[in-house]
Amino acid sequence: MSDTLPAKVKMTDIARLAEVSLATVSRALADSPLVPEPQKQRIIAIAEAHGYAVNQAARNLRMQTTRTIGLVLPLGHETGQQMTDPFLLELVGYLSEEVFRRGYDLLFSKNLSPQSGWLNSLVKSHRFDAMLVLGQSDQHDEINAISAHYNPMVVWGERLPDQGYCSVGVDNVHGGRLAGEHLLSKGRKQILFLGPAQVPEVAARLKGFTEVLAQAGHKLIPAQIIETHFTPDSAYETVKGLVASRRRFDAIFAASDVIALAAINALIDAGRRVPEDVAVCGFDDVAMSKTMSPALTTVKQDLRLGAQLMVDLLFRRLAGEKTSSAVLAAGLIERAST
Repeated sequence: MSDTLPAKVKMTDIARLAEVSLATVSRALADSPLVPEPQKQRIIAIAEAHGYAVNQAARNLRMQTTRTIGLVLPLGHETGQQMTDPFLLELVGYLSEEVFRRGYDLLFSKNLSPQSGWLNSLVKSHRFDAMLVLGQSDQHDEINAISAHYNPMVVWGERLPDQGYCSVGVDNVHGGRLAGEHLLSKGRKQILFLGPAQVPEVAARLKGFTEVLAQAGHKLIPAQIIETHFTPDSAYETVKGLVASRRRFDAIFAASDVIALAAINALIDAGRRVPEDVAVCGFDDVAMSKTMSPALTTVKQDLRLGAQLMVDLLFRRLAGEKTSSAVLAAGLIERAST
């Protein structure tokens, strides 16, 4: 038998050289368990030696798979939040590593002011095999509805009492309690909370924070809950306005590190000392919180572990398994800002 092959090698040529059927070559190159491992490796070696490249698109079509994971960011609450947000950059980076390691690609979808039915339309587009959702935003009901008939989905966010979907997230209530306990231990009494309180994760952080203050005899009144967005500009202008109005406060618990870091900049620009005049505590422990001056005290959520759990649960659900949600431990990291 001649080993001379045409310039463009076909699967039939590989079958001829391996002395097996075309179907066996197809199965071997698709990593099918129906082909014995020694035979599979021999066929793959022949294919590689002769420069045969699998038509991945055609293979995916035959197998009815895209080998792609959807990465969905709903922003019903926060149209101004950018992908340059340090929290999102870190979480997406860790998720990407885990997905790519499994031989899948990522398809990113950012949804500003989502309309009713947007998530169902995205699923029906068949552009991905499974879906990771980054945050519940104000879309809990939409996510809950799709989970009734769509199993391969995992959501980063707060675990809610009525949810039907699988979620991964930190214990936000405990994280809020840690922040409150820490600021009180520093002798702070006029504490403000900054963040978008309608977001489930933030609402849980505020709940834990409020409970701790109430137990210590410092009941949080509505005027101490300051609405601001997750964007640096919004947080900076909010704190700048508080200082200009001569509002009295000696500490800030920010719902995210981005808000906290912008608050510190606004305070310093206004001539306030951190932490001498105002102590500031954030939430997330993003990388830049360590390098700011002063370095930021914050509540840590382990994003690398969270990403690993999300992707592991997603692939288990993609295989048909019903999985439970996972809640990560929160921990306080004390630095110079308090």
